[in-house]
Amino acid sequence: MAPRIAVLGCGYWGSNHVRTLKALGALHAVSDVNAARAEGFAIEHDCLAVEPDDLFARDDIDAVVMALPPQYHADMAIKAVEAGKDVLVEKPIALSVADAQRAVAAAGEHKRIFMVGHVLRFHPAFEQLKQLVGSGELGDVKYIHSHRLGLGKFHTENDALWDLAPHDLSMILAITGAAPEEVRGEGAALLDHLSDFAHLHMRFPGGIRGHLFTSRLNPYRERRLTVVGTRAMAVFDDVEPWSRKLAVYRHAVWQDSGQWAFTANEPTYVPVAEGMPLTRELQHFLHCVETREEPRTNGEEAIGVLKILTAGTVTHD
Repeated sequence: MAPRIAVLGCGYWGSNHVRTLKALGALHAVSDVNAARAEGFAIEHDCLAVEPDDLFARDDIDAVVMALPPQYHADMAIKAVEAGKDVLVEKPIALSVADAQRAVAAAGEHKRIFMVGHVLRFHPAFEQLKQLVGSGELGDVKYIHSHRLGLGKFHTENDALWDLAPHDLSMILAITGAAPEEVRGEGAALLDHLSDFAHLHMRFPGGIRGHLFTSRLNPYRERRLTVVGTRAMAVFDDVEPWSRKLAVYRHAVWQDSGQWAFTANEPTYVPVAEGMPLTRELQHFLHCVETREEPRTNGEEAIGVLKILTAGTVTHD
């Protein structure tokens, strides 16, 4: 029998968890401070509606997926693991490193699975990109940059950096395999005191450089991660159709008589099997709950992401 999962928080992203877990045969309950909203999802998906205060004491719930405003994640996760529940906590798992560390430590103390919703780590195109890096197809990685731009969504507690950057930072850390030695942030707040644009500049061990640009006030959508190696460059572009999501550019650059020369080649598109990242993420969570395997996106990785966000945050009056 599949683990019995409850979803705490039935807002925009929580509702996606509800639908996906129902399709996977693992949805047992939904919970939200808005009781009418939870009841509506319970009727639609034929599951229980449970008050948040009653959720963790139930013996018929094995694990909880949390999609709450991030300021509530740490305390709710601690309550869940203390009650013997495994948890998948949406990003960001907290608004401070200290709160994240408290939650992860509690999960370890109570021997509970603690997974973080860095959903793009489960995107088939990113998984293929990571394989290209690992196989040496790109040579030595020298530079990684990501752009995550669009219009909205606007939050009252977290800015464009904290809302949009965790996915990309998780992917960058997976490729580098190390925390950055240096982080520098730049931001601009146009609507209120929270940054609507943010840049992060990072330097990693071995000389790898990284750059991240996020914006929630951009007229067009961009979802692009680029890895530059000594042999080739690869681009994961999630706006493109499946047949063009992962491109490899085998450009050549060399010196000729003291001058730099180059050839620009057309991209090769790497075949990528189609698959919904959220479905794959939740399948992985169910697998970890059943087998007690450490999640690919665990608490320690999430703490590493928060440390970068904290180091790169620019405050505005």
